[in-house]
Amino acid sequence: LARGNAERMAINTPIQGTAADMIKLAMVKLQAALKSGGFQSKMILQVHDELVFDVRRDELEPLKPLIEQHMREALPGLKVPIVVEIGVGENWLEAH
Repeated sequence: LARGNAERMAINTPIQGTAADMIKLAMVKLQAALKSGGFQSKMILQVHDELVFDVRRDELEPLKPLIEQHMREALPGLKVPIVVEIGVGENWLEAH
């Protein structure tokens, strides 16, 4: 049992650590893009591999590709495709 747990941890830790690094890098780049782009929308929450934004309706369409790009390209050079899904709703439940 202990060996199995150790093996799972040895495999999981680098994967989860890389995912955590990716989301943090995406957040930094997105915050800079929001500011430099003059957007009034705000990034308000990170939950695991999700980012939650409070987006003005008039900024929704220009922000969707910007968010997708920065999340997908947070760690350049990865050999696996990064899939980004964007949901929109009045609350987090509706956005799923």
